[in-house]
Amino acid sequence: MDGAPREEQEPAQLRRLRRLVTALTATMIVGCLVVIALLVIRLTDRSPALPRAIDLPGGAAAVALTQGPGWYAVVTDDDRILIYDRTTGALRQTVQVETPD
Repeated sequence: MDGAPREEQEPAQLRRLRRLVTALTATMIVGCLVVIALLVIRLTDRSPALPRAIDLPGGAAAVALTQGPGWYAVVTDDDRILIYDRTTGALRQTVQVETPD
């Protein structure tokens, strides 16, 4: 004996299992990175630009707000929809919503 350590051949099934575990580990790492990237994309603040203040006529309180190209609308607690111009902030139109008695 010359004192050198003997290297044993790795069985084929063990080699295949080692490669499979390595591939699954890489897949899990990539999957976690994708989930993190999607969460960051979805949770970033991409809210639309809203006016700082809206003067509502008659002391009405806002219940909902929606917007479109060039306008935004405020639904008030007294069943009105007030449509404002986005650039000037001027009131364009008032729609009275009829509620059932």
